[in-house]
Amino acid sequence: MPETLIRDAAEAGSRLVAERENYTYTQMFRFWEIKNGVRIGRYEEIRDITFTGKGDREERHRKAPVLQLTRLRMTDEDFRDLRDVNPFVLTSETLRFYKVRYKGIEQLNNEDCYVLQLRPRQILYGQRFFDGLVWVGVEHRQVVRAAGRPVPQIHRIKESNLFPGFETTYEPVDGEHWFPVRTAGDDILPFPSGHQRVRLLIEYSDYKRFTATSTVTFGDVPGGSSNAEAPK
Repeated sequence: MPETLIRDAAEAGSRLVAERENYTYTQMFRFWEIKNGVRIGRYEEIRDITFTGKGDREERHRKAPVLQLTRLRMTDEDFRDLRDVNPFVLTSETLRFYKVRYKGIEQLNNEDCYVLQLRPRQILYGQRFFDGLVWVGVEHRQVVRAAGRPVPQIHRIKESNLFPGFETTYEPVDGEHWFPVRTAGDDILPFPSGHQRVRLLIEYSDYKRFTATSTVTFGDVPGGSSNAEAPK
């Protein structure tokens, strides 16, 4: 049963990822530095994930991001995690990168869910992975919760690039597809210069299926009748 479950969950994930590419939505991201329970720095942005008039996918900031961090800085890996790891979904294409263990059945919000533990088979240079647990609905085989950490954590003597643990929840959109709706994390990261507590919040909202429309205009045509530690 676990092998069949894992395959079914990965296939459902592939369908979900493909379907989500047909939706517009808004993504709000907030990241805070915390000291003694008080916010001392922050990064905030709101992106609209939409389509161009030609039907091409695009991301647009509603306004300039708020960059007021005091000890840390956002890195390319942070933004890759924001796009690919925090809203984690296991797919048939990514299944080969993970060791998957069946952990049993739990109830979430009165729904029976299979619990799967995912660990990367190996860390590949330049790649980002998820390490943690996912809860898969027994009835629909889609992820309803993911809790873990992005990997690899990048440790260096003078400057490290570390990433907080997180939990993402998913809800049905249009009564069928379980899309991510909220990611939250609260963690203490062990940088070489000292431990730093951070919090993050990502909210995905206003999902709408994109439908391309065409307009034909008739008229006269001539000749005839479209997070790393800041360097010190």
